[in-house]
Amino acid sequence: MLQVNSISFGYSASCDLLADLSFTVNDGDIVCLLGPNGAGKTTLLRCLLGISKVHAGSIRMKGREIAAVSAAELSRWIAYVPQATDIVFPYRVLDMVVMGRTPHLGFTAVPAKADMAIAREALRELGIAHLADCLFSEISGGERQLTLIARAITQQAGMLIMDEPTSSLDYGNQVRILKVISHLARQGYSILMTSHFPSHAFMLCNKVLVMKRGRIIAAGSPEEIMTEEGLSDLYGAKVKIVEIADGAAEPVKVCIPLLA
Repeated sequence: MLQVNSISFGYSASCDLLADLSFTVNDGDIVCLLGPNGAGKTTLLRCLLGISKVHAGSIRMKGREIAAVSAAELSRWIAYVPQATDIVFPYRVLDMVVMGRTPHLGFTAVPAKADMAIAREALRELGIAHLADCLFSEISGGERQLTLIARAITQQAGMLIMDEPTSSLDYGNQVRILKVISHLARQGYSILMTSHFPSHAFMLCNKVLVMKRGRIIAAGSPEEIMTEEGLSDLYGAKVKIVEIADGAAEPVKVCIPLLA
């Protein structure tokens, strides 16, 4: 689905923010991008979305260079789920979700009945159909994040890029979002998500990319990559990994930061 080969990016020739990054995302992958603040995660996402142009290396979607693909076509391949944010205009939840159909419409076209049906089905799939006529600005943070995911589903792209999808959410809403992400991967979506919660990688992801100072310093499965020593070095804080038994289910690995 996505191939990133030796990319570098910087706003000036003398200072690269990203240097020699390479990785792949295959169909059905859930890839977690971990790293401290300032590691370059958001900059990398901007490059993958075609917003920032790399000056070395290549980014390919479905075998094609994204630099040679129009913005409209790229948006039919990749859907972006930002962190939930405030909206100035009083859009209904359904209005927000149907915006995902924009890449499939002509310049002056308006959503047809079929587009509205796709949007309503996405709301139903995520269990928030009852919010269709509510104002986006008046629903909870978890409901906003589900709305943004519904908009991405409505876009009908094969890959989702998610920027900290569980940021600022309580435990209940975090679990709800993670279950949705897992369900989408089983449907065939490829997902690349950033997170400041390493435990989520153990819970959800089959691949982990670890970034530090603009470079990928480790890549592989969570079990291979996520060690106490590695995480402690990454975040500059002591991290303990423990296994918690959950009845008949497989033990769950959890990352715990320590004050000592």
